[in-house]
Amino acid sequence: MAGRARVDTDTIEAWAGDGGTIATPAARPTVVTTIPLPKQSWLREHEHMLVSLTSIVFFLVVWQVVAPLFYSPLFLPSPLDIVKAFKDYVTGGEIAIDLATSGQEFIIGYALAAICGIPLGIAIGWYPRVRDALDPFITFFYVTPRIALIPLLIIWFGIGIESKVAVVFLGAFFSNVINTTAGVRSLDQGLLRVARSFGASDRKIFTSIALPGSVPFILTGLRLAVGHSLIGVFVGELVAAQHGVGQMMSIAGATFNSPAVFAGLIIFAVSGLVLTVALQRIEHHFDAWRPQQP
Repeated sequence: MAGRARVDTDTIEAWAGDGGTIATPAARPTVVTTIPLPKQSWLREHEHMLVSLTSIVFFLVVWQVVAPLFYSPLFLPSPLDIVKAFKDYVTGGEIAIDLATSGQEFIIGYALAAICGIPLGIAIGWYPRVRDALDPFITFFYVTPRIALIPLLIIWFGIGIESKVAVVFLGAFFSNVINTTAGVRSLDQGLLRVARSFGASDRKIFTSIALPGSVPFILTGLRLAVGHSLIGVFVGELVAAQHGVGQMMSIAGATFNSPAVFAGLIIFAVSGLVLTVALQRIEHHFDAWRPQQP
């Protein structure tokens, strides 16, 4: 018994019967049309930057208007007073040696903290026995105010740059250790078990899985260490120093020169902002390596 199957005009007419075959429909070519997205305007593309700049300008204008309402610039200097103080600081010739001194203290202390803290954090996170042995000491010194150690550091290293480097080192060291340890311990255990089941050695697992997976956390620790290091520079120079931006602020505060204090504060703030933004941009490149929580 035979029957006829009718299809639309885009197919082949097929006949089916006993032992017969059915022809397949003819393939219709697919045409993909790409519609270009409308180009964003310049204002729309730079919206975030414009909003940020507008808020900063608005804040400075309000500050400039409100500052004269106070009895004296001693309590709240205006932005123009701070600009004048910064200009005097530059023309006075002390800013070069102060920036060089503070920058040297920051760079040496920050670099030593990264060189020592990151490998130690990896070891603590990777080896449980190392974690059990060192975790009490890390916790003890982390919760101890580093400022309380400054008198001892001055006794040990003197009032030169060495004591300031030690303060910066202690401020940045624990951020690197703790964040690196957290990065190693947050690795996907299922991924590690799969690698071991395929016969991967510990060295191969460490270099191909553990270390790349910890990079986002390491960069986060470096970013957080910037703020702690700048605090260390300021506090170290505030207690005892011959040169430095913090030492300039200490003298300005003792002589009731509030605009100069704000000028030094802005130097610290801008330096920290630039370094933090740079590290954030580097950190964004490794966001894809960050473990995703279910």
